[in-house]
Amino acid sequence: MTLFLTESEVAELVSVPELVDALEAAFRDKAAGLAPNVPRGRAALPSGTVLHVMSAAWGPGGVLGLKAYTTSSEGARFLVLLYEGAGRLLCLMQANVLGQRRTGAATGLATRHMARDDARTVALLGAGWQARTQLEAVCAVRPVERVWVHSRSPERREEFAREMSDAVGRPVVAVASAEEAVREADVVCTITTARDPVLLGRWLRPGAHVNAAGSNWAHRREVDADVVQRATVVAVDDLAQARVECGDLILAQAEGKWDWSRAVELADVVAGRVRGRTGDLDVTLFCSQGIALEDVVAAKLAYERARILGVGREVDLGL
Repeated sequence: MTLFLTESEVAELVSVPELVDALEAAFRDKAAGLAPNVPRGRAALPSGTVLHVMSAAWGPGGVLGLKAYTTSSEGARFLVLLYEGAGRLLCLMQANVLGQRRTGAATGLATRHMARDDARTVALLGAGWQARTQLEAVCAVRPVERVWVHSRSPERREEFAREMSDAVGRPVVAVASAEEAVREADVVCTITTARDPVLLGRWLRPGAHVNAAGSNWAHRREVDADVVQRATVVAVDDLAQARVECGDLILAQAEGKWDWSRAVELADVVAGRVRGRTGDLDVTLFCSQGIALEDVVAAKLAYERARILGVGREVDLGL
């Protein structure tokens, strides 16, 4: 029998702070070669509907997983399949919330290892659904005291500021420009659908850490080449995937302002093989594409919690 979990059930089973810790363990294993990750593949129809498929295995956890999702004019639909080591399908779960929380948790993990220890101010560029877990994750790993948020919609950023001030217990202030949000920020998170940069390198204060988490297409970027050039450490969640998806770096390279020899994997930073920063005045950058290993870790956590709590329903798929 296979367990089936709905979006609402997954939302009750996995929190961002505990997922940051789970990703910490998985990324250490990735650095040791125990968590192979297969980059996202895409197939598209002339109508514009796209099927995205990505997979990973986590050796110490004894699990394998696959995420498949479609994007179209009607929106996005996400599913994760989680298998035990012997190949039996353990769980099929709806995975929109799962993706939101693992994306935030990856930002939290990078911030834990790359931001200054005394980082207390945060800027968010983007005020959508994904921005919520970005902020939750940063607040889970740093003593945040103040947050600024900017998005193109005044109404959305004002609503986000009100709701998230209560959610994270810190003042979140909506501001009229991206530059105003960023100027005094120790940690900057970009989480938008922008095609062109929303963050310029000249705005960053010395010592700032940037999480660019909104784009996983080669022709789109959220940060300009100056951000990339200023960064003394540039980390990605998976180098093979970043080389084909990370527009922030691909387009900087096309402009002659970046070379892939400078890229490091977040797993190596987490494992201590590479320093996340070399000094308090460093600008550091994490380019997050969102990888299948993060989905597998989150799905494993949700499945194990569901079994303990008796959540979900059994379905006979013959698998």
